[in-house]
Amino acid sequence: MELTAKKLQLALACSPATAERWVEALGEACSVYGIEFLPRTAAYLAQIGHESEGLEKLAERLSYSPQRLREVCQAARAGSRWRSLLPRVDELARNPVGLGNAVYGGRMGNGPEVSGDGYRYRARGPIGITGRGNMAAVTQLLGKKLGDVPNFVREPELLETPKWGAFSAAALWSDWGLNTLADAGNDLAISRRINLGDAKSTVTPNGWSDRHARYIRALRVLA
Repeated sequence: MELTAKKLQLALACSPATAERWVEALGEACSVYGIEFLPRTAAYLAQIGHESEGLEKLAERLSYSPQRLREVCQAARAGSRWRSLLPRVDELARNPVGLGNAVYGGRMGNGPEVSGDGYRYRARGPIGITGRGNMAAVTQLLGKKLGDVPNFVREPELLETPKWGAFSAAALWSDWGLNTLADAGNDLAISRRINLGDAKSTVTPNGWSDRHARYIRALRVLA
């Protein structure tokens, strides 16, 4: 399947300029990782479209008003890091660096909150790779396939570029076995794997209605 800038624009509901900037890299990455048939490409574009807001949000912003941050923390599951930050809402609202360090510090291979790793290794790229450990893992995963690749622990911002954003997302997609789920038309299981870390979960993933709507649109546009 040939992915054109026009099809990408329509599938992702992104700007023409964004589609032109990303189409070549996405096409190459999809070819390398076997995301080449309609069900696979549609599911892939739906998920990265949701996670990156149409390839416009390539790094987690982490800037919340006090009211919104309080809502997010209250909605988080009991015992989660987000829920634990309720007493610090006034300190962390409209403070993306502080919030990133508080939310992600000491997790996913990151150093403690004071290290600054939490903000540095916040979600980046079209699929939202988060944490020092995961950025090290995707460096290794891409290296096995492509040979010489950047070290994303040293340069996490490269995950926001078309080439490495597209290839990192496609590599994880393949590694997680999502082509098989896409062939079965199971975009709910795909959404659960990406958002919840478990394709077999019975929990409704965050943003499910948008993910599914994007999938249906991509199927129509790419057909």
